[in-house]
Amino acid sequence: MSNITFTMIKPDAVADGHIGAILGKIAEGDFKIKALKLTQLTVADAKKFYEVHAERPFYGELVEFMSSGPIVAAVLEKDNAVEDFRTLIGATNPAEAAEGTIRKMFARSIGENAVHGSDSDENALIEARFHFSGREIF
Repeated sequence: MSNITFTMIKPDAVADGHIGAILGKIAEGDFKIKALKLTQLTVADAKKFYEVHAERPFYGELVEFMSSGPIVAAVLEKDNAVEDFRTLIGATNPAEAAEGTIRKMFARSIGENAVHGSDSDENALIEARFHFSGREIF
């Protein structure tokens, strides 16, 4: 797998009914969906996925939020996927996100910011493999 990124549509955006609109923005950005599923993280899953943030003060809140409801997990493909997707989703704080970005359009707050996007090619592979088996990625 090359030129991939991983995303999750977070519980806030799922609860607010934004799955279709966010997938539409992803398609408009010329990303090809390689894997997609609606699932829910357990507390243990969320702790493991976000363990890189375990020492940060927001870790407990993040784990609680990310295990609070269903998510949509996806592997996306495109040249320069990680960087292009991070541009598409916008700044972590939706108040600072550029107009037309996913977070500007759909996030509730800095903590409930609609989507996750991998921050590196290496993490994209790790995150994709966390959520999908090899036979689930096309």
